[in-house]
Amino acid sequence: MFIPFLDSLRRQGVPVSLREWLDLMAGMQAGVAGWTVDGFYHLARLALVKDERHIDRFDRAFAEAFSGLEAIPVEALVTEQAIPRDWLEKLAEKLLTDAEKAQIQGSGSFEDLMRKLRERLAEQQGRHQGGSKWIGTGGTSPFGAYGYNPEGVRIGQDESRHRRAVKVWDKREFRDFDDNVELGTRNIKVALKRLRQWARHGAADELDLPATIRATADHGYIDVQTRPERRNAVKVLLFLDVGGSMDDHIRVVDELFSAARAEFKHMEHFYFHNCLYEGVWTDNRRRWTEQTPTWDVLHRFGRDYKCIFVGDASMSPYEIAVPGGANEHWNPEAGEVWLRRAAETWPDHVWLNPVPQAHWGYTQSIAMIGRIFENRMMPMTLDGLTQAMRILG
Repeated sequence: MFIPFLDSLRRQGVPVSLREWLDLMAGMQAGVAGWTVDGFYHLARLALVKDERHIDRFDRAFAEAFSGLEAIPVEALVTEQAIPRDWLEKLAEKLLTDAEKAQIQGSGSFEDLMRKLRERLAEQQGRHQGGSKWIGTGGTSPFGAYGYNPEGVRIGQDESRHRRAVKVWDKREFRDFDDNVELGTRNIKVALKRLRQWARHGAADELDLPATIRATADHGYIDVQTRPERRNAVKVLLFLDVGGSMDDHIRVVDELFSAARAEFKHMEHFYFHNCLYEGVWTDNRRRWTEQTPTWDVLHRFGRDYKCIFVGDASMSPYEIAVPGGANEHWNPEAGEVWLRRAAETWPDHVWLNPVPQAHWGYTQSIAMIGRIFENRMMPMTLDGLTQAMRILG
């Protein structure tokens, strides 16, 4: 009955030898697993996984071999309460095919879009729905909610649907990333360990056993020797993109943030949204009231810091290239200016992108930031993290 499990392990790339498989069978025969699913899982992982990089592959193989679907009574699905009320309220939402979307023209430029918005605000007197010009809902106008336009201003919509908004006219709440999250993978910590740089400093409060043995042998009596405590001396500055399209990547960024907290004793972090501008913050609940000027960060942390940006780099090109193009506020200087200042201030810098690298070519802003960072953008995979740590190290 366990042969399909062995096949799954090999399909997932877990190197399992016959000797290890026989050890697992011997453990099962001896009752080590305790005849529970959890017991068998831990025994199998102990016997079959010899490298912590393969733990995730083992988990996928285990789920593939042993997970199942519970039968759900049909009666439980067909009830009046099974249809959410908001599904019915959005029947007027604009749903277009790809061909229809391709026929809708953008606004031409960022300046044209802002000018048209001012004109609509001055002319419009009432609610509008389903059109292509006024501020409304369910249409193809550049201004409003629950419609579609290749470049527009989203107003009053609770979440992004097409990821096409140039600006968002709304107050959105973002949550901080959790640095105490239980890691779902050890791969991130394995990769971050490559950036460790150990140095001796501090009080002489650690026993130096080799030196003690040598001194005792030389002097003929126990001569205890101490040395300064070992600490991780690398300094890390972490900039985290939060909110919007980054909501799709909360879990993996939580894991990265938690792993970085555990690995680096000297780490500072700041949040930004989409692109770096004149202000950053450390608490998303106070991101509008307690911002730190980016100039202060540039001057406070020296060139010996390793600078890591984490973000999907997916935004309107205006947010990078044009003053005033920021998604949620009016920025006096273009985002590209601030990104280049950061890259010049901290020569050891890298950008980690949670978007699969195969999809980067479909987003213009990813290519723009990649050029600004001189091809120091890496995917948030084990191999990408390893390459990033080599660049920083």
